[in-house]
Amino acid sequence: MLKKNIYTLLFLSWVVVITMLSLFSFSSMDLDTGTLNIPYADKITHFIFYLVFAFVGCLSLRERTLGSLGLRKTLIIVLFFAILYGILIEVLQYTITTDRMAEFGDVLANTLGAFAGIGLIRWVFSKKNPLKWKF
Repeated sequence: MLKKNIYTLLFLSWVVVITMLSLFSFSSMDLDTGTLNIPYADKITHFIFYLVFAFVGCLSLRERTLGSLGLRKTLIIVLFFAILYGILIEVLQYTITTDRMAEFGDVLANTLGAFAGIGLIRWVFSKKNPLKWKF
């Protein structure tokens, strides 16, 4: 059973991680970064979170439908939900948290990350690679 649903469990776990990290307050923690200062680290993090969201989301939907949904439809569905989820998280940060900020730049980074994850899936299941979409 676990092996049969591994991508679905991984995807749901990733969504929980994104939600927790996006809505949890880190202001009470003393997070000393020392001299390490990476420009736009926040945006890079958003990009990577949603790249993984889209990539694993596609694999999860493929797993759930046994590939019968089709690659194109799966990509569109996952891309739509990744962008919608990113916007929802930003709205929740604005409305229910006291020390987190909603930023258009975060939505843009989320969206670009989702597109990158979709592009990666397209590459993995392209005609140049041996993996096939349908089981």
